Amino acid sequence: MRKLFSFLVGAILGALVGATLALLLTPVPGKDLQAQMQDRVRFIQNEVKGAAAARRTELEKQLAEMRTPRKPE
Repeated sequence: MRKLFSFLVGAILGALVGATLALLLTPVPGKDLQAQMQDRVRFIQNEVKGAAAARRTELEKQLAEMRTPRKPE
């Protein structure tokens, strides 16, 4: 149990130090970085929505094909 606790404390401290260094050493000001991150998030959201819509259309088409009765040969 003590080893797990020590590992978790080390992981949390490492993450905090890493995040702090990343923010301090970033080559752009905070507002610009925030705007860039928001743009990236919006881009990813739009990509996911587009992919989901395309997949939904494809699945609806397949479902419609499965529902139509086939004529015996």
